[in-house]
Amino acid sequence: MLTVTFLAHEAGAQQYPSRLITIVVPNAPSTPPDIITRVIAAELSESEGWNVVVENRAGAVLTLGGSEVLRRPADGYAIYAMSLPVSAAPAILPSIPFGLETDFAPVVKVSTSYNVLVVNPSVPVKSVSDLVALIKEKPDKLTFSSGGFGTPAHLIGEMFKLQTGTRATHVPYNQFPQAIGDLLNGTNQFMFVTTLPVVDLINTGKLRALAVTAPKRLAALADVPTIAEQGFPGLAVEDWVGFAVKSGTPDDVVNRLNGAINKALAKPKIREAFAKLGAEPAGGTPAAYGELVRSQTAHWAKVVRDSGIKMGQ
Repeated sequence: MLTVTFLAHEAGAQQYPSRLITIVVPNAPSTPPDIITRVIAAELSESEGWNVVVENRAGAVLTLGGSEVLRRPADGYAIYAMSLPVSAAPAILPSIPFGLETDFAPVVKVSTSYNVLVVNPSVPVKSVSDLVALIKEKPDKLTFSSGGFGTPAHLIGEMFKLQTGTRATHVPYNQFPQAIGDLLNGTNQFMFVTTLPVVDLINTGKLRALAVTAPKRLAALADVPTIAEQGFPGLAVEDWVGFAVKSGTPDDVVNRLNGAINKALAKPKIREAFAKLGAEPAGGTPAAYGELVRSQTAHWAKVVRDSGIKMGQ
């Protein structure tokens, strides 16, 4: 009986996938994590012949999508497209309906991207140190915008305040275009933002870039120094997207997914597609991605605790 059960399990794993795979994205359509996920879904459909669709379930600091995945069987047919805010959710939300490490099995880190610190051109600063000095001269007077509570722009902004000993006010918006709009019109003074949406605004002088959070200068903003170059290495922060499945999913199914996604990420056309989004392909083992989630969860828990931010602030 044991042998029969084992062989049946092996046969099931070898047949995976035999039906539709759904990647649940906890972000709104057309956001960078959504687009990145759709690039991978399309590549898996094309190169592997798999039937892969993307389903958006936004809300609750990206945990709504995770809850949806956990409502489905642990068989690899529902994938959770996680990103940086998910690792901060346990510290931000009054309660979270799952444990990132206990209820999900890591599959692979999909992408890495970085942010740029931008200011409205009317703000009289040319460097990160200038901005820090200005905020210290006017505590609680300057404001920074974000596309919502718990987004990377919010979290990195809070981290910036902690590491520089400054006091500025966070102004969250329901949508990213609103946040950028009020930065452009001078309602808010600065923002940490993913590079892609603001490159043209920087090049046309509508925004001034002070620094990128990448470990080295970015090709799209070659004249903009890194934040570490300017003496703030602790603010070199990456954003990321990664995939996980429900705990209990067979290891061979996880490994099958991992192998296929790594294969996709190695292709030049995927690198080119990601570059247009200001991202880089990542890849690696399930264990490496699991360690990233653990370290990020601990890191953002400390930022949330030390900054004292609470849901809705």
